[in-house]
Amino acid sequence: MNVRLKFLGAAQSVTGSKYLLEFFDHTKILVDCGLFQGQKELRLRNWDRLPLDPSTLELVLITHAHIDHIGYLPRLVKEGFRGKIYCTDATADLMQIMLKDAAKLQEEEAQFAFKKGYSKHSKPEPLFTEKDAERVFPLIERVTLKKTVSLAKGVQVRFLNAGHILGSALLEITVNTHQHAKKIVFSGDLGRYNDPIMNHPHELEEADILLVESTYGDRLNPIDQVEADLITIVQDTLARSGVIIIPAFAVGRTQTLIYHFHELMQKRLIPELPIYIDSPMAIDVTDLYERHHDHHKINVEHRDGRLLSIFDTSNIHFCHTPQQSKALNEIKQSAIIISASGMATGGRILHHLYHRMRNESDTVLLAGFQAEGSRGRRLQDGEPVIKIFGEEVPVRCQVRTLHGLSAHADQGELMKWLSNFKESPKLTFITHGEPASAGVLANKIEAMGWKVIIPEYLESFELFSGL
Repeated sequence: MNVRLKFLGAAQSVTGSKYLLEFFDHTKILVDCGLFQGQKELRLRNWDRLPLDPSTLELVLITHAHIDHIGYLPRLVKEGFRGKIYCTDATADLMQIMLKDAAKLQEEEAQFAFKKGYSKHSKPEPLFTEKDAERVFPLIERVTLKKTVSLAKGVQVRFLNAGHILGSALLEITVNTHQHAKKIVFSGDLGRYNDPIMNHPHELEEADILLVESTYGDRLNPIDQVEADLITIVQDTLARSGVIIIPAFAVGRTQTLIYHFHELMQKRLIPELPIYIDSPMAIDVTDLYERHHDHHKINVEHRDGRLLSIFDTSNIHFCHTPQQSKALNEIKQSAIIISASGMATGGRILHHLYHRMRNESDTVLLAGFQAEGSRGRRLQDGEPVIKIFGEEVPVRCQVRTLHGLSAHADQGELMKWLSNFKESPKLTFITHGEPASAGVLANKIEAMGWKVIIPEYLESFELFSGL
């Protein structure tokens, strides 16, 4: 009786997380089901059929609700998957917001490409629609953190706090036979030890097989420098009477930025500027932070029948409608605009960049990891012209990068988390990292005497045999 693992994504890349586990009785389980993002060659994989029949999958386990971990679910269901999708309660709520928004963006982008005629296809089609996304939701099974859940005969899972975003989890899968009990651990995306909002990742002491992410496996991101850098960026932009435009992920990054700006304004280290949250998804997600207040450190008060927090202060303005979003283009006084997506791959942020990148007084602040091929990475790399809506837009604004704000553990934190294992796993796979970062982390782990593999896309391994 054997257990096999196949890498359908996040192999030498930071997107498209999909891991296929095949157990001895032919039970097939998919861990995460994400979209590829960034480089075109990666994005094209989203249109390829999976190397398996989705109807043969028993179930899907989801670590957290970022699109690179859940975005392929509508396609999976469309292609025949009918099993259960297990995730934490907060992830289930986030998933519904994220997938609806992703579907809407897919449809809008296809329509816009058709209207403007910049697609190579005569009739551009979305990868999935809102109806496709809605077919996912009845399949969701909510799981409590730390509770053991039976998945199949002899196979159990525990969801444990990963500290990455609201509801995020690492997975401890136990395979039981009459003679053996083997543990397979998926780190998911690990959070930080000193994050101002999220609790630090749950620490484990044993695993036979370990999959660990490596997004920042090659660098350190000091978290204590964030507010000092924000002060400098705000002051520099104010001196030019400019506007700060921040592409930010709707989940986690937007809320962390609000927290830091609130703290700095409360301490009078920066002026009390208006902050515009221009992302319907980020607005909905922020409400979830108040509803799932047991998942984070932010103080939430019950007042007059409402849940209130730092997200409810008077200088924070939520832009719900397209009209409110468009009005931000007319702002002349200094302000902060936070809009999705975090790598400037789509959404309302593209309209703000289209109008603001031409202005020498304005600042585009990149507040997180920018994958290769994304507009955010091209801005970060100093390209003088960025294509938006099929038009070459000159970059005359200031472009700054805020380090230390990532929701991913850096190299030191990854090694700290790994140091809790009492014995080295039989095998450790380095996933969810670009080749350079995966390679550096692999070397660090090998120095501890561990056996390490950096898998390739679609590569398969026999984890256990003869159980």
